[in-house]
Amino acid sequence: MKILFGIMGLFILFEVTTLYQKKPLKQSMTDGEEIYQDFCIQCHLDTGEGVSGVFPPLAESDYLLNNIEMSIRGIKYGLSGPIEVNGEEYNGIMEEQGLENEEIADVMNYILNNWGNEFEEIITKEKVASINK
Repeated sequence: MKILFGIMGLFILFEVTTLYQKKPLKQSMTDGEEIYQDFCIQCHLDTGEGVSGVFPPLAESDYLLNNIEMSIRGIKYGLSGPIEVNGEEYNGIMEEQGLENEEIADVMNYILNNWGNEFEEIITKEKVASINK
């Protein structure tokens, strides 16, 4: 009987974990908007346009859409050195934000699907966890 309950407990844990990992894109974007408001808006502004020459735009950003892993890495570990966004060079420092993998996934989903950006895939916390320095 204990083995049966143990197996059932593992099955339930697996099902809950699986459900949790399958957060719908819309919910992830809603959660990501809150994170954006708390961590990103100061530099990239509420329009995602950033500040020319200082803070790169996230709106209709060729860098963001063409460098998903680098963008995630930048949020996760920080980013410094020159990058080119929409034909303009930026050479600033973005500090590590101290966010959890799921928070990074949520804010990426929000950014990737706003301000003229469209991204067909959902960024998961597992994808974020797989990206190293």
